[in-house]
Amino acid sequence: MTEAAAAGEKRPSILPLFVAVLLIPVALGSSQTIFNDGDVSWHIATGQWILDHRAIPHADPFSYTWAGKPWVPIEWLAELLYASAYRLAGYSGLAALLTAALIALHAVVYVNASRWLRAALLPIVAMDFVLIPMLSARPHVLTWALLALWISLMLRAREQERAPPLIAALLLALWANLHGGFVFGFAIAGAFGLEALIASKDKPRALRQWLIFGAACAAAVFINGNGPEGVIHPLRFTQLKMLPLIDEWKPSNPAVTPVFFAVLAITLLLIVWKRPRLHPVRWALLGAFLIAALLQVRHQAMFAIVAAMILPEGFARGTSVATARVPAMVIGVGAALLVAIRAVLPLSPPDNDANPWKLIAAAPPQLRSQPVLNGYSMGGPLILSGIRPYVDGRGDMYGDELVVGYANIVHGDAVAFDEAVRRWNIRWAILSNGSKQLIALLDRSGWRRIAGDKVGVIYVRPAGAAPSA
Repeated sequence: MTEAAAAGEKRPSILPLFVAVLLIPVALGSSQTIFNDGDVSWHIATGQWILDHRAIPHADPFSYTWAGKPWVPIEWLAELLYASAYRLAGYSGLAALLTAALIALHAVVYVNASRWLRAALLPIVAMDFVLIPMLSARPHVLTWALLALWISLMLRAREQERAPPLIAALLLALWANLHGGFVFGFAIAGAFGLEALIASKDKPRALRQWLIFGAACAAAVFINGNGPEGVIHPLRFTQLKMLPLIDEWKPSNPAVTPVFFAVLAITLLLIVWKRPRLHPVRWALLGAFLIAALLQVRHQAMFAIVAAMILPEGFARGTSVATARVPAMVIGVGAALLVAIRAVLPLSPPDNDANPWKLIAAAPPQLRSQPVLNGYSMGGPLILSGIRPYVDGRGDMYGDELVVGYANIVHGDAVAFDEAVRRWNIRWAILSNGSKQLIALLDRSGWRRIAGDKVGVIYVRPAGAAPSA
């Protein structure tokens, strides 16, 4: 066999690269399910407020139960980006922005995996199966690529036996203005710094370099639109008692996210079979993220990305493989073209309780300015429609008292309901059809149903209605 023929046989295919970096992200970003979260609407509304006022709101401008009280919008930059995309191309613009973020994520993960694995598409597929249930046009998706890039910088730094360049700390500044998950960046950098200290032959040098980098990271996160409060708020948020009431903060459950547990089981079997080699600190880091994912559903995505970045080198046992070389310009042009097409092609949200636009349109004009008791996921759409909600997805702003009290109302607590009606002079309600206990309470209380569809119902409180309890 000639050398040319042998080289031809060994030449890696570029097809997996295009599938991983371009086709999969476009397919994921074109799904209507990315709008299946009521928070999408209030994030857009917040970004629009920032565009209109050229400032970041520090007091709630949207609800009537928290109007004028302090608010820390730590995701302001992501909201600005989403609102800009929405003004340019509506929901198609949101999908295009999300698609661009997914392309960036997949590019970083694939480039890293392809250095170590011939089947570099496999980590992408496994990661995506976990990400899909978490995929929505919300700020956290815009930070997934930052997480992958951050880990890539740590891995490269360890290969070169040095700390990452100080300018890399600015990624945390960007992250801190997009989403509160930047705190995990510290944990990751700390883990790799510890690995460097343990493994380095020149420990004083390693300690000095990583301490300087850590100090730069600590300074960088204070470059945010909320100042020190923007750094403290994500930590304070984790202390709220109402978190278990929110689905994404609940412990992971095989009945709710079976795909995550299936992917996890397959990965663990592969680890037992192939016995990948990783430094103990990296195993500890993976274990910490796995525990976080098991304790709270929202962290499944971060665990999947961390695992997709760290495990390939371990499975390769440190031996790199030949990769397909495609000019970055080609991928960049292809990505830009696909994102532009995604922005032009029409895409609209499905009709559900996260997008109850027909139901909101049925609300009489005279009610829209009156205090309303709304379904939790309907709060965002109400804000985007110019209607002040009782509550919405900003649970960290409302705090325990209001959110826990609201949960009691939704579960049919007549005393809590009467107290809220009296305190806020609630005149109407818009609820999803799934709020059966509260709907039954409204029926018993003499409230009158004036509209309804497959998504939900609208009730109005008759003048002088008697208390329910």
